[in-house]
Amino acid sequence: MNTATIKRVLTSDHNFSALPLRLIVGIIFAAHGSQKLFGWFGGYGLTGTGQWMESIGLAPGYLMALMAGSAEFFGGILLILGLLTRPTALALAVTMIVAIFSTHINNGLFMSNNGYEFALSLLAITLALVFQGSGRLAIDNVIVNKLTD
Repeated sequence: MNTATIKRVLTSDHNFSALPLRLIVGIIFAAHGSQKLFGWFGGYGLTGTGQWMESIGLAPGYLMALMAGSAEFFGGILLILGLLTRPTALALAVTMIVAIFSTHINNGLFMSNNGYEFALSLLAITLALVFQGSGRLAIDNVIVNKLTD
C-alpha cells in the first residue's frame, strides 16, 4: 500500500464530532468483546460464547466467538485511540450486520424482545465513522502528519 492510499484512508475532517462517537462506541465494543473473549462483565468467555454461536448456526462456534470477540474488543480499543478508524469501523459494521441477521432480525426492532435496535444503532455509528474518519484527537492524525512531513 502506498503513502497516498494510507493518507486517504486515515485523513478525516478536523472537527470534534467523531470524538464522542469513537469514545462511547469504542467503550461499548471493548466491553462486549471482553465478555466474549475473557468472560468479563458477566460474559461467558470463548467457550460459552462459542457454544452459543454454534447453537444458532455460526460454526465453528469457538472460531466465530474468537473472531467476533476480537473484532469487538480490539476494534473498540482502536476506536478509542482513533487508530485505523475507518478500517476498524468497517470491520465492526460488518460484525453488526452479522449480529442483526444471525441473531436479532426475527425478534423485531425492540431490545425488549432481543430485537436489532441496539445492533442497528451501533451499525449506524460505525458507518458514520467509516465515512467521516476519526476527527480530531486521534492517532490517525499523527500518522498522516508524519507521512506529510
